[in-house]
Formats: sequence, structure tokens, C-alpha cells
Amino acid sequence: MTDLVIRPLIEDDAHLFHTLRVPPLVGRGFLGHTYATVGQGGEYRPEWTWVALREERVVARAAWWAGPEDTAPIALDWFDFADGEADAAAELLRTAPLHTEYSLLAPPGWRDQPELRAAAQARIDAAVAGGLVPLVERYRYEWTPECGLPERPGRLEFRPEPDDAAIEDALRRIMPDTLDAHDRRAIARGGVDAAVRELMDILAWFPSPREWWRLAWTPEGELVGIQVPARNPHGPCVGYIGVVAEQRGHGYAYDLLVECTHDLVEQGATKIAAATDQPNLPMAAHFARAGYPVTQERIDLI
Repeated sequence: MTDLVIRPLIEDDAHLFHTLRVPPLVGRGFLGHTYATVGQGGEYRPEWTWVALREERVVARAAWWAGPEDTAPIALDWFDFADGEADAAAELLRTAPLHTEYSLLAPPGWRDQPELRAAAQARIDAAVAGGLVPLVERYRYEWTPECGLPERPGRLEFRPEPDDAAIEDALRRIMPDTLDAHDRRAIARGGVDAAVRELMDILAWFPSPREWWRLAWTPEGELVGIQVPARNPHGPCVGYIGVVAEQRGHGYAYDLLVECTHDLVEQGATKIAAATDQPNLPMAAHFARAGYPVTQERIDLI
């Protein structure tokens, strides 16, 4: 077998990306969008797009993505390879100097369909061979008006909070015994304060207004949690839902999710994306109760 050439693309040869033909059995990544460079009117940058070539033929490709204002990639969004070229794909990931999370999207119940399972598992195995580690599997939801707008329970009061210190204090109280795998990983790596800073950076990254963030309180004035209606670069989403540790067990996360949904609809949303870890059974139950259907499953590797 001939030697591999692994390199980034440039604008003049970005067309090479499309010369690799693979069956679209599973989503490319978290975004799953058509590949086009910024120069072509798309969202991908050639210098963040790497290919593995064998005799000038593309046998594997990877495209990293970030928002228009970001100076470094934040997600591996495309990762594909030709039949028999899983090793080349792994070598591509080991060679490219870009290291982000990879979120692979697949249809619900993908493990029960042999062809889909094989396609998804092949990408997962190649990513692991390339140095990534599975973190968690998640449900991805998409609410539309046809799902019905859930009625507000009316148990809580929601107020904007302009003080970041108050938001950070709420997040700090949410972190103990969290079921979120990303938060648990951040805590294990740097402690609760580091996890809070990381989460604040993520929330601040959303291009939606900071004024949308809401703390939730009982009528007696006890803090319950926070809900963040947001917009990512591609539309409205549930940015964050969290209940402080001492208020768990009352189903308040449902109240926060419903309020978040109403807030986004009042801002004109006709489609709302959301996600939660599959092991987080309480939150998955809240999404189901609020009328959010599972549209995809997401496998996160770091």
C-alpha cells in the first residue's frame, strides 16, 4: 500500500473534500451540515480541514468547526474515510494539530440497525485509534410548535440576574452530584471552581443576549436553579438547565425547561434544539413530558 500524505487543504483545492464518497448512514458530526469553506459561503476553514491522500486520492478527511468569531476550532464536525482506510483516518487525527471534542450524530436506535451500527461504530473505533476517548452518549431533541407548548407549572418565579458572581454562585451549588458527564469531567480535572468557569465560558459563547438568563426562585425566596434560553449560530436552543443540589427531588428541572421553552417561543423560535446525557434519566423524562422528541443520538468523544 502506498504511503499516505496528510495535510490541510487550502482554498484553491478545497474541492478535494468532496472527492471522497461515503454512504451518509450516520451524521457527520454535531452540526452535520454541507461542507463549504468560508470563501465558498460556508462555515468551514480550509486550514482546519485535513485530508489523507494515497496516490493523490482522498481516503480520509476531517473538518473542524468554530463560530465566525472564534480563533480556534471548537468541534470536530466531519470525520469520514473510505472502505478499508480506518487506519489512515486514525493517522490523520494523530497528525493534525487540532484537538477538540467529536460529537457523532446517529439516528435514534442506531444500535438496533446493523448497517447503521456498523457505520457509527467504524467512526467511533477510528476516532479512538486516533487518540479520542468516549465520554458519554446523549439524546438530541428538537421541539417544534407541532409538539405542543407545555403549560407553565407556575411553582417558581424567574428573574434576570445581571451579576455574573450570582450566576457563578448558583452554578457552584448545582455542581455537587451532577449527572452531566462534561461537568463531572471538568470537576475531576480542576475542581468545582474550574468547572464553573468552563461552563460560564460556554454560556457566554452563545451569541444570544446575556439578558435572557434567568434564575429561578420559590415564592419563599429560596434559589432553585437557572435556565438559559439561547441561540447557537444555527438557531434557538436550550442553553442550560440546572437545579441547585438542595432543591433536587421536586421535579423543578421540568419547570425550568418549560420556562426556557416559553422564553424562546416568545422570542420567535419555531424550532428549539436541546440535548441531555442518556444516563441522566430524570432530565430525559422531563424532556419527554415537555413534548421534546428525540431526533438523534449523539456520541461524544474527547
